[in-house]
Amino acid sequence: MITGTLINYYFHCQTQCWLHANRINLEDNSEEVRIGKVLHEINEEKSKNTEISIDNIKIDKLTKEYLVEVKKSDSDIEAVKWQVLLYLYKLKLKGVEKKGKIEFIEKNRQKKKIHYVELDEKRERELLKILDDITTLIDTPQPPKPVFEKKCKKCAYFEYCFI
Repeated sequence: MITGTLINYYFHCQTQCWLHANRINLEDNSEEVRIGKVLHEINEEKSKNTEISIDNIKIDKLTKEYLVEVKKSDSDIEAVKWQVLLYLYKLKLKGVEKKGKIEFIEKNRQKKKIHYVELDEKRERELLKILDDITTLIDTPQPPKPVFEKKCKKCAYFEYCFI
C-alpha cells in the first residue's frame, strides 16, 4: 500500500521512493529525519488533535475544516501537496470531506508558511494516475538510476546512491 511517505519520495526522488518501498531503510542514520520526528513529537504535545492513523497513513492533525500536515521545511512543496492530496483522498473514501492545510515550520523557498490544497475531480484523477505510476515503479526489480542534484546532499539515502 502506498503511504504518504512514498508519494512524497516519488516526487522528491524516485530512487529514494523505490528504496524505501523495497525496505532498504537508511533513514535511521539521518539527522534530517531525526529532526522531523522531534518536531512531530513537539507538535503532538501542543495539540490534542495530532497524528491520527487511518489505514496506512498518519495524519498530523485534523480540525473541523482541515487536514493539517506539518513539515519542517518548505524545500519540496510539490511533494507535500501530493502527500496531502493522498490523505484527503483516503479520508474521502471513509466519507470524510476536508480541505488540506500545509504548515511549514521553516520557510526557505516560499513566501508563506501556510499553503492550502483541495482535492477536486481533476486532482483526484491525477492522484490515481500517480498511484499507478508509483506501483509500477516500486514493482520493478531494480531501482532507477539516481539523478544527482543539490538536494541530494541532505538525503538519508545519499550514501547508497554513490555506491
